[in-house]
Amino acid sequence: MASLTVNGTVREVDTDPDTPLLWIIREQLGLTGTKYGCGIAQCGACTVHVDGVATRSCVTLVGSLTADQKVVTIEGLSPDASHPVQKAWLELDVPQCGYCQTGQIMAAAALLQANPKPSDEEIAAEMTNICRCGTYNRIKAAIKHVADANRG
Repeated sequence: MASLTVNGTVREVDTDPDTPLLWIIREQLGLTGTKYGCGIAQCGACTVHVDGVATRSCVTLVGSLTADQKVVTIEGLSPDASHPVQKAWLELDVPQCGYCQTGQIMAAAALLQANPKPSDEEIAAEMTNICRCGTYNRIKAAIKHVADANRG
């Protein structure tokens, strides 16, 4: 058994400590917003926050987490899609196919939490998630939109 705090709720899961967090989130907790993409931490579709840090859940083993660490999935980012990043994504029509977008949103939210006014270079350095549709310009525009609101 492992004890995890996910989206503010302590959850007991029956699993091997070598199980990737992604599979616990999706299969045992039923939170399917976090996506499987590559399984090797390259694409970022599985990005969640662990103590506020964007983390690739496909390679984060459950046994490496403690009960006091806080895991936040896309479902826990806001109860009603009112997080500034989610609102910017909708306002600027960022997604195309949408598959990678939950991971993109989680990475952008962590970036803006750590650095509310990132430069173009800082955005490029931190936003390493892959989008097969190539919506990178819209992703950057949405991040800048939130950053501009932080400036005001």
